[in-house]
Amino acid sequence: MLNAFIPIWLLTALGYLTARFDLVGAASADVEAVLGRFVFRVAMPASLFGMLAKADLHALANTSIVAFGISSLVACGLGLAMGTRVFGRDVPNGAVVAMASGYVNSANLGIPVAIQVLGNAVFLSTVILFNTVLVTPIVLTLMGLSDGPAPGLRQRLRGIAMLPVHNPIIIASAFGALVSATHFHVPVDVSSALSLLGGAAVPVALITLGMSLHAGKGAGKRAGKSTGRAEALDTANQAKFIRSKKSVITETIASIALKTAFQPVLAYVLAHYVLNLPAHDVLAVTLCAALPTAQNVFIYASEYALDTVFARNAVIFSTVASMAGLWTAAALLK
Repeated sequence: MLNAFIPIWLLTALGYLTARFDLVGAASADVEAVLGRFVFRVAMPASLFGMLAKADLHALANTSIVAFGISSLVACGLGLAMGTRVFGRDVPNGAVVAMASGYVNSANLGIPVAIQVLGNAVFLSTVILFNTVLVTPIVLTLMGLSDGPAPGLRQRLRGIAMLPVHNPIIIASAFGALVSATHFHVPVDVSSALSLLGGAAVPVALITLGMSLHAGKGAGKRAGKSTGRAEALDTANQAKFIRSKKSVITETIASIALKTAFQPVLAYVLAHYVLNLPAHDVLAVTLCAALPTAQNVFIYASEYALDTVFARNAVIFSTVASMAGLWTAAALLK
């Protein structure tokens, strides 16, 4: 299982060294922003479209994903409530806390862990499908909400309804689901090109995450919103992220606890006691729920000019903490 974590650490370390020694010949914060936009607007949409175009959407109709899905949504909901009600964040930044608290790293870490412990990645494919089809659109819609003057109800509803239309990840996912539902076969050459492009999403995202470890010391620039309104946060926007050290530590620990402890325990209770699933399915549900926060939360926070420092810390520290949770789940339930 440890081998599954090694590529994550290596690519993150490579990103840090790239920024630390200025290997790309430009300001590290600028490069970080460009790479983040590339992942969000180009590589990740290609990856999600290719995955959903080949997916069986009927896989969502199984009992095991119910247990996992409820645990994920409850953890995200508690994270959103904690971020907005307890720590005073606005809804977009509260969505960052929500995603950090319940959105699992199901792809680049989950697949090797599942193969090692479960023997296959069948259930992981359902988890990836659940995150892509349901959780991602909800979180990105919340992140895209404006914190400006409150509009009327009709304007607010229209604004929320139009947000997905401007989001390349949601658009690509919707087209991928449509291709799957209509059984349309994407031409081989197009599919191969999308696979090559989508394959860049995870490694570039991890390198971007690593670069933020060094670039974050400058506390400067973040990728602008998908509307392109700003690449650097202005002074007023930066002030939203200024918190006491105690508050930052408390919020980070609480979010990591939701992700690496509360979610897998809730998933186990639902799978074992409520749904009475077979032992192997209980292990699969619990193990997947114990996976750490996905690096996507950092990419999304960067794209929407939100609190990338919290997102980065949540990804890194939850990955460390999840090692104990994954080993415990495998040892007790396998």
